Amino acid sequence: MYRGRIEKDFRHWVSMGMLDARAADAMLAEYDARPSVFSAGRVLLILAAVLLGSAILLLVAANWEAIPRLARIVGIVALIWTFYLSAALCFARGFSAIGAALLVLATMCFGGAIALVGQMYHLSGDAADALLAWFAAACLVAFLFRSAAVTVLCGLLAWALFGQLIFDNDAYFGGNGSLYFIPALVVIVIALVRYTQAGVARHLAYLLALAWLGWLQLEISGGWLAFALFALGLVAFLLASLTASPLHRLARETGAAPAFYSFALAVMGLAVLHGEVNGLAQEIAIGATTLAVALGGIVLAGRVNGAVRFLGYAVFSVETLYLASETLGSILGTSGFFLISGLVVGLIAWLVIRLEKRLSAKPALKEA
Repeated sequence: MYRGRIEKDFRHWVSMGMLDARAADAMLAEYDARPSVFSAGRVLLILAAVLLGSAILLLVAANWEAIPRLARIVGIVALIWTFYLSAALCFARGFSAIGAALLVLATMCFGGAIALVGQMYHLSGDAADALLAWFAAACLVAFLFRSAAVTVLCGLLAWALFGQLIFDNDAYFGGNGSLYFIPALVVIVIALVRYTQAGVARHLAYLLALAWLGWLQLEISGGWLAFALFALGLVAFLLASLTASPLHRLARETGAAPAFYSFALAVMGLAVLHGEVNGLAQEIAIGATTLAVALGGIVLAGRVNGAVRFLGYAVFSVETLYLASETLGSILGTSGFFLISGLVVGLIAWLVIRLEKRLSAKPALKEA
């Protein structure tokens, strides 16, 4: 998507005489040569590695009774080292795509080895322990090889561990607090993302953080926690969006994700607060705060962050209709509510158009 957009812009600027055609072609060629740029071949290689790794895991799950234990262990260890050494050789020869696929395959085989050893020798422990060991090994591989593909696998393993802990009652109700280690996994994945330039894994980490906070809200009910989530999200959003913030430059270099996910966290906290308040006055106060946050997010980050802009519009529209249903809907009846809703949606559309014009006019004013 981004590649097509910049190519379209380059061609437009070339046709206007603002950019030389050779310079545009050179910049596009430089962009295409970056390792992080989407390539169908790289994606297919990684998918092939995932499929082969899944086949190995299924073979392990089948429990090869006909093969001696020692032969099984030697075979899986030999596969792991063969794939890792082959990946290192590919990287040394410049075949980075094949090397990344072999790293993914080797790391998946490592998970199969954990399951195989536990299966054969009936070792104590549960699936969460195995996933944690697998995650640690994958993080080590991602760090040593600086592999973006394995970093994505680390993000998926963190999600798998979170899901396993949710279904494991002892993780929370038993008192061992395993679920409270999830933020540490998020930090590790984000650090690997920064180190390996794995942009996709960044979203896995942020979504995992939001899911964990949502789980925390379900387990520890109370308006204070919802307000804390709202305040945390709002402060993080301001730190990422305001130009005067010391973290603004770092957030912009990271991309649109910090501002969007912190904004989403603030919205999630406000959504939970709607269910915690009692009385129409408190409902209107929370609704007015939600509308203000939605408009503030659009104004502060909407021009440069399409995700924040879209979420802000959606929240503003839904909240306006919700307030209309809670206040005017019960008074005017169903037909009156739809009439008011139509007028409200028209007003929202007019405000959005005005706001879009104002945001698009800001760069021109600065240049003037």
